[in-house]
Order: sequence, then structure tokens, then C-alpha cells
Amino acid sequence: MKKYITLLSLLFISLFNVTPINAQEKNERTTSVYFIRHAEKDRSNPDERNPHLTDQGIQRAEKWAHFFKDIPLDAVYSTNYHRTIETAYPTAQQKGLEVINYDPRILDPSPFVNKHKGRTILIVGHSNTTPAFVNAFLGEKNMKTYQTQIMEAYFWFVIAI
Repeated sequence: MKKYITLLSLLFISLFNVTPINAQEKNERTTSVYFIRHAEKDRSNPDERNPHLTDQGIQRAEKWAHFFKDIPLDAVYSTNYHRTIETAYPTAQQKGLEVINYDPRILDPSPFVNKHKGRTILIVGHSNTTPAFVNAFLGEKNMKTYQTQIMEAYFWFVIAI
């Protein structure tokens, strides 16, 4: 619980800091991680296990790119599914980054934090894996699976090491 309160406190302090985040010097002891869920997927074929985004989903992916426009990102991660890659791609392209695949069955924050110490990363996942990954970062099971219609939520953690 202490770790959770510390992370939330850091988030609260960061949100109200007067210096814009993109103007701050990078602190090598602080890592920022954004989590989002993939945008709307095509449900027209219930047997399709790897659907693409709908037109609405493509628009939402573009909105995410606009959201992250002024946030410096050093890496963009996605599971290896069309819907997550297509959600991550506009943001990665705008930043001149490649989308890096991660395995949603292995939700260990250590490699991400160690590899990107002092950096800011985006992780795109699913309604079940994103809360599970957030829980892994917290070291607790506070987050539950999203409702399938929630597409606009995001989580932001500032991790001090």
C-alpha cells in the first residue's frame, strides 16, 4: 500500500508542477510510464481472434497521438495484435519511434524500468492486461479488468528509483 501511495503522491505532485513536463530536465532516477488500452476493434466477425481497428478505433488512435504530441516519449510498446499495434502506431510514428512488441503474458515491470531508467514510455495493452500490468507496477492487485466499452482511460506512473 505504501508503494501505491508513493506512486499516487508522485503523480499528484507531477500533475501540478508549474514547469511543463517537456521542459523539465530528465532525471535519471525517475521513469514515467503511460498505459493505454487499444482503441475500438472490429467485432463484425466473432471468430476473428486478431481483428483490426474500426474507423472509430483509427480515429481514437489518432486522438492518442494528439494527446501524446507534447509529451516526450522514448519508447512505445504494444502487444503483437493488430488492434494494439494500430493504436500505438500513430503515436510512435509521430515520435519517430518503432513500436516494440511485448508479451502480455509476462507482466514484469523490471525490464521496462531498467531499460528505460530516466525515460518516458508508452505501453499499449488490452482491457485485461493493462490493469494487470498496472498491478504489477504497484505490487498490489488494486486495478480490475476494464469494461470493454472504456477506451479513453489511461494510467500514468512516475517511478522514483
